[in-house]
Amino acid sequence: MSLSLRLFLLYSLFIAICAYFVVAVVRDEVKPGVRQTTEETLVDTANLLAELLKQALRDGNLGSGAYLDIFKHYGERRLNANIWGFAKQRVNHRIYVTDHQGIVLLDSHNRAVGHDYSQWNDVHRTLSGEYGARSSLETVDGQPSTVMYVAAPIRDGDKIIGVVSVAKPNVSVQPFIDRSKRRLAVFGAAIAVLGLVCGGFFSWWLGRELRRLRHYALTLSQGKRASLPANALRSKELQQLAGAIEVMRRELDGKVYVEHYVQTFAHEFKSPLTGIRAAIELLQSPLVKEKQQQFLSNIEHESGRLLQLIEQLLQLAALEQQQVPKQPSNVLLGECINDLLMNNHPRIALKQLRVDCEFNPQLWVYAEKFLLQQALSNLLDNAIAFSPVQGHIRITAGAEGAARYIRIYNRGPAIPAYALSRLSERFFSLPRPDSGKKSSGLGLSLVAEMANLHRGTFSIRNIDGGVECELALPPSPAKKHTINT
Repeated sequence: MSLSLRLFLLYSLFIAICAYFVVAVVRDEVKPGVRQTTEETLVDTANLLAELLKQALRDGNLGSGAYLDIFKHYGERRLNANIWGFAKQRVNHRIYVTDHQGIVLLDSHNRAVGHDYSQWNDVHRTLSGEYGARSSLETVDGQPSTVMYVAAPIRDGDKIIGVVSVAKPNVSVQPFIDRSKRRLAVFGAAIAVLGLVCGGFFSWWLGRELRRLRHYALTLSQGKRASLPANALRSKELQQLAGAIEVMRRELDGKVYVEHYVQTFAHEFKSPLTGIRAAIELLQSPLVKEKQQQFLSNIEHESGRLLQLIEQLLQLAALEQQQVPKQPSNVLLGECINDLLMNNHPRIALKQLRVDCEFNPQLWVYAEKFLLQQALSNLLDNAIAFSPVQGHIRITAGAEGAARYIRIYNRGPAIPAYALSRLSERFFSLPRPDSGKKSSGLGLSLVAEMANLHRGTFSIRNIDGGVECELALPPSPAKKHTINT
């Protein structure tokens, strides 16, 4: 399981737990909150009615027809109110008034007049000078519901002469509670989904950053070229980590590289230096002029071989350390091939080779021109060296899809199967057909490194009657800039 997926799952679990507890707690607070608000409203209403009814109760006129009609009409009143989408057709309050003994004098529902309510908490507590309230289970509109009663004292000076109670069934506010719970559930679900989406996006983004860094590190660990564009990593910390990996790679590569090439120098220089030393020792003894010329020629040949080996090793070392082409540009392949043939004309003429060219003069490739010329020069040098006298060389260039290719064919002996996969290895070489001597074995390594540097390919294959080398390069590779370290 990837790190980003683990983070997402952990984040999702955290969001789910938080959403559950928050929604559960808030939902549990909705119902009591609404009831507390309702009770507070009932307190205000009861105290207002207590002041309005005080004079009539004190004068003994509360039971008159006027107040009976008011209470009766209030209980029968029909409404046409729309409260936040809920229709309210009749009043839900019940109001009753008792005297100082708790006997009901007035009832808006006209069902308890003359009853003794002195034992009900709302009346009993209020007559005792306390806050009077109660909640009773009753049947409202055919369904059971708790009903809140809140009472207020009717005073004549400091004396309590009666009690007015205002009741409201909780079923009347239940639709608002249910709607609040539904809206809260929807809102909570939306917040949870939004949180998961944000968490998923963050996990995807972090996973993408880590995958890029992982791919970069793995590529470097395999000894391959790799670079990160400046905007590949958005995280500053990951950019710094990538820079540290690059610095570490350079340091380690430098140590390994130096060790490898010291061993290579020691191995490859041993043979020519031994030949030169032997020739010098022989020249120190009396020799005829012909022998002296022969040994001097050997010294010149071996020293030239050493010089060529040093130059190619230095060039290969520099090329292997590059991550991207330094100065790429649009290069016309026709010009490169024509210059190449002109520079090698004496060798071609010496072996009486026939050279055929097939390419569009306007065909171009995006590459570092010097490296491209060096690669093509090595390929042509190889083709000339392995061609027999009066042989045939064919150079073709063209486009296949998005790639540009250059193919150099030479008529000659087929390459042994065991050697085909090793021709791009450093210092691996086959003997030349005409002389039996081997080259430094670095020319095709340079071609392969050049192709790899340009994100292209290099291949060698046997075809009918000869061998064909192909260098394929993309027309315009992405211009990448490595992270500064």
